Amino acid sequence: MFKKVIKTLLVLIVLGAAALYMIMPTVNIPWRMLVGATLKETVMSQRLEFPEGFRLSLFVTGIKNARFMRETGTGDILLSSTNTGQVYVLYRDQDGDGRSDGNHVLLSELNGPHGLELRDGWLYVAEKDAIKRVRYRSETRQIEGDLIPLATGLPATRNHTKKTIRIGPDDWLYFNVGSSCNVCIEEDDRRATMMRMRLDGSELEIYATGLRNSVGFDWSPRDGGMYATDNGRDLLGDDYPVEELNRIEAGRFYGWPFVNDFGDKDPDFGDQDGGLVSRAINPVHGFRAHNAPLGITFLRKGRYPEDFHHDALVALHGSWNRSEKDGYRVARLSWGPDGAITETDFMTGFLKEGDVIGRPVDVLEASDGAIYISDDYTGSVYRLAYGEEGESMPIATLADTFIPVEQRETFAADTIARGQEIYETRACVGCHGIDLEDNAQSPLVDLAARKTRAEVIDILTSPPSSMPRIPLTEDELYDVTAYLLSASPSDN
Repeated sequence: MFKKVIKTLLVLIVLGAAALYMIMPTVNIPWRMLVGATLKETVMSQRLEFPEGFRLSLFVTGIKNARFMRETGTGDILLSSTNTGQVYVLYRDQDGDGRSDGNHVLLSELNGPHGLELRDGWLYVAEKDAIKRVRYRSETRQIEGDLIPLATGLPATRNHTKKTIRIGPDDWLYFNVGSSCNVCIEEDDRRATMMRMRLDGSELEIYATGLRNSVGFDWSPRDGGMYATDNGRDLLGDDYPVEELNRIEAGRFYGWPFVNDFGDKDPDFGDQDGGLVSRAINPVHGFRAHNAPLGITFLRKGRYPEDFHHDALVALHGSWNRSEKDGYRVARLSWGPDGAITETDFMTGFLKEGDVIGRPVDVLEASDGAIYISDDYTGSVYRLAYGEEGESMPIATLADTFIPVEQRETFAADTIARGQEIYETRACVGCHGIDLEDNAQSPLVDLAARKTRAEVIDILTSPPSSMPRIPLTEDELYDVTAYLLSASPSDN
């Protein structure tokens, strides 16, 4: 009798959970907050898809704005948290469970740290306006001494301020400088370029131009070439122009702002090129428009099937400016004998029927043979390892990391009213919608549960590359933030 009761209860629990899951897509609550932790993990593990033979685990979560990664000499992973101004050390997995054994903040109070690089005991860090280095001891997981500036005064205003750094096979340190705008003629020659310098900061120079925002780049083991992703311009429709993969060579011009796609003159600036249109180098591959390709990594040393060797994995961060979302996946690029590039899916499921549960940023191939993928939407790093024993682990989420109601700031009615007027008369309404919750591009549901006023102000003053910077006074920032945090619906 007792066993029968227990069995009945278990059946009822499963049926109830299944029914709840079926109705949850109609409820616009991030991460299905109302579902229990176990069911949330199951939903995540069912959503994410990747090639057969790989084992998936959640290496770490809870790192706000997890962006770019670099492996240390002892197998730990360094991870930049750009919006918090921090760099983390994620401890290597020594017990074989696929998860980091711990982490700590290595650097803090930085100005938007993004790209990281290691060489000969030096940790190189790219901030928005500078590139610096500091002694790092992998064995102790600690720095020694102070950060030493190598390049300062880099362009760090308006849009596309994040810098990625990589040390090339030639022992030069390369970094991107994004454009200040969607499309314009820059006054600063360093904008929309790839730059480089010696490892001691000397011989700083512009390496290539016409690159709107080349966040990710790597060198191919197949042909030795430098390949960089590049985000195409906006406001020309859902499906135009392509996002680019370019083969970067010294002194070459890659089109922006005068050329889009594969040689098309830009409708705004195509006739103001001064002869540059004829010199523009076409991309070697085009991703779908507005997919926002970021980190790219060529596979070299992992334990993969032979057909993966020398392929590249690209993190497609996802669109913000399409009527229907697109991207939100990790793509695989394969080179044929004739050099033709084929794009296929490697990791998908972050986007399903308009519902976003993650945004890939960077891809790292580590010495343990595994692939690590960062996700700044959930603050996580995923680990995919080929041929490891065991089932893929359910992926926990940050659904429980919300600001309690009693801890949220309240605002006066007149402040909220002023903020609403600013919101409705500025460009905010174009992407987020007056009602905040019905817009398909970037809904602000549960904003008060996810962000403090200081964090929202930080986003508005230093927006991500997908978002324009709207000039506001300090008082206007306070008012519009008050409106956003007060008006966004929340069920928690």
